[in-house]
Amino acid sequence: MKTITFIGNGNMALSIAKGLKERYKIEVVGRDLNRLNQFEKSLGVAISKSLLQDFDTTDKTLLFCVKPANVEEVAKLLKGRARVLFSVLAGTSVEKLRTNLNPHAVVRAMPNLCASVHRSMTTLTGDNEFKEEAQLLLGAIGTTLWLNTEKEIDIATALAGSGPAYLALIAEALADGAVKQGLKREDALTIMRGLFSGFGELIQNIHPAILKDNVMSPGGTTAAGYGALEDGNVRSACIDAVQKAYKKATEL
Repeated sequence: MKTITFIGNGNMALSIAKGLKERYKIEVVGRDLNRLNQFEKSLGVAISKSLLQDFDTTDKTLLFCVKPANVEEVAKLLKGRARVLFSVLAGTSVEKLRTNLNPHAVVRAMPNLCASVHRSMTTLTGDNEFKEEAQLLLGAIGTTLWLNTEKEIDIATALAGSGPAYLALIAEALADGAVKQGLKREDALTIMRGLFSGFGELIQNIHPAILKDNVMSPGGTTAAGYGALEDGNVRSACIDAVQKAYKKATEL
């Protein structure tokens, strides 16, 4: 079984590791042994644990999961030259990763938190010789899409990488709306979860505009609610959210 070495032990690393633990041996490198032990406990399987200081990356397959602002600092603590570095850092260019960490190859990947349930939408770009391996590795946690440029993956970061937070806001707001009208909170959450589960299947094969039209009867309840969303500029706010998240990705 192949070993994947995680540099970093935050939430994203844990989500990806949960998706990979059945197919790969997991090695995790971090600053604090107590946090590494907690990572292992949360993951539910035995892992190899190491501290960052002087960790040798020679010929290893790395999943780089630190904060973008910490690239230079972490790079100084590592030694050796990795076989390939798969980075999940938002807005961190291939050039910056190559300059600081000097691996043989670099692939940028942008998964999301759905990785923990094998349903991540992960976009990829970087050294083409590792395209197939990247798709196989990250395909273990969901769907992958190889993009041709780093600009495209920064846009994808704003959509799929940040998207779970946007959808969580909408989900919470819809449940709140039902509670406001008199539905019990537990029932509202159950209905909302069922809604998202079914919608997730439908949207795979039906264009959003067609799906909306199929639900909306003339003068009906959906039309009334949809009108309220348009009055609240929800469409415009979603477009702005992607724009601002993309801009932030380019600034990191």
